[in-house]
Amino acid sequence: MVPASSLGHFLIYGHAASNAAYPAVQRDARIDVLRGLALLVIFINHMPGNVVSAYMPHNYGFSDAADAFVMIAGVSATLAYGGLIERRGLSVGALKIAARLWTLYIAHIAVFIIVCGVVAAAVTRTQNPLYVEAINIQPFFSDTFAALVEALTLSYQPYYLDILPLYIVLLALFPAIYYGVRVSPLATLVASLAIWQSALFLGLNLPNAGSAGWFFNPFAWQVIFTLGVIIGRAAQLGLSAPRLRRLDMLAVAFLVFAWSAKVSMGNPFGIAALNDWFDSVQLGSDKTNLAWTRILHVVALAWLAIRWLPAGRGLLSSKVARILAEMGRHSLDVFCVGIVLSIIGQIILAETAFAIGPQLLVCVAGITILAGLGIFLSWYQSVTRQGAKADTLPVHGAPSP
Repeated sequence: MVPASSLGHFLIYGHAASNAAYPAVQRDARIDVLRGLALLVIFINHMPGNVVSAYMPHNYGFSDAADAFVMIAGVSATLAYGGLIERRGLSVGALKIAARLWTLYIAHIAVFIIVCGVVAAAVTRTQNPLYVEAINIQPFFSDTFAALVEALTLSYQPYYLDILPLYIVLLALFPAIYYGVRVSPLATLVASLAIWQSALFLGLNLPNAGSAGWFFNPFAWQVIFTLGVIIGRAAQLGLSAPRLRRLDMLAVAFLVFAWSAKVSMGNPFGIAALNDWFDSVQLGSDKTNLAWTRILHVVALAWLAIRWLPAGRGLLSSKVARILAEMGRHSLDVFCVGIVLSIIGQIILAETAFAIGPQLLVCVAGITILAGLGIFLSWYQSVTRQGAKADTLPVHGAPSP
């Protein structure tokens, strides 16, 4: 643990008080495990109306898996690309980021086309055109060419296909955010909050065909990503959270407050002035423009995860955690497959009249497929790495290169 004074120095100046060289950053098991868990929750939540979704985190707090996913993305981007920028400069880091952006873009377009095909097949087989409206792909069938052009420019996003476009924009902004955090995390966070509030005041959002704007307004959600970059920068410098028990208690108190607000009927505290506010948060905190309550909730969760979850291999002592970690290491593949499976799941649930048996079967089958995908990709990666390493070994009796 580091003293609170060192943390304060970091927040103001963006570097460790000792000005020591960058320590080697080991892969943090918490990132993979929590990201894998977020992917499963997103899969379940993308099938509204199923009984399992009633027990997902958004029913017990102000934020949900999307908030955690975006914050973890900021942390991961800093550890992956921030270190590369420090070692080899912005030009090399920018090239690596550009390559990742292209991968994300192709993945998004591929998922878009597959989902449109799945819905078209469902409409043809069931003769139920409502599936087109449920996923908001009417534009694709009414004017396919225009919809494809808008999809290619990210200005048309069917329902449930809006997280990857957000991540594309945020990752493209990463170099600017990262350099701001290097100078002063606190000043960068203040600027991020100012952009968010200015966008709310001016009604700024990116265009989305058939709706008022992007479901995840990038002008707002960059705040969560920036917080992730700040956390990642602290990890990059080898800083750890100071022992601040009062802050621990404050975070726990806020989570308990959020839980009581969400699970209660009406105002649990009987303060008449808060009746409307409790009614609004029980329906759901503003997700598009990122309500304050969401930010505070995900920050409280992040603080407690940093403070109390073991960073090393200890977290991977259970088989469940190891499976989640393997899913988290291959988040793009698991996310894309999860989106397609959730759309198929929605159709199956509707065709079976939301009977409890099919609901549970779809959830279990989807989780099993996603977990199996993570395990397979980890195995395949290890095999190919071993093969590549073997290919570089000199053949017996032959000269080394």
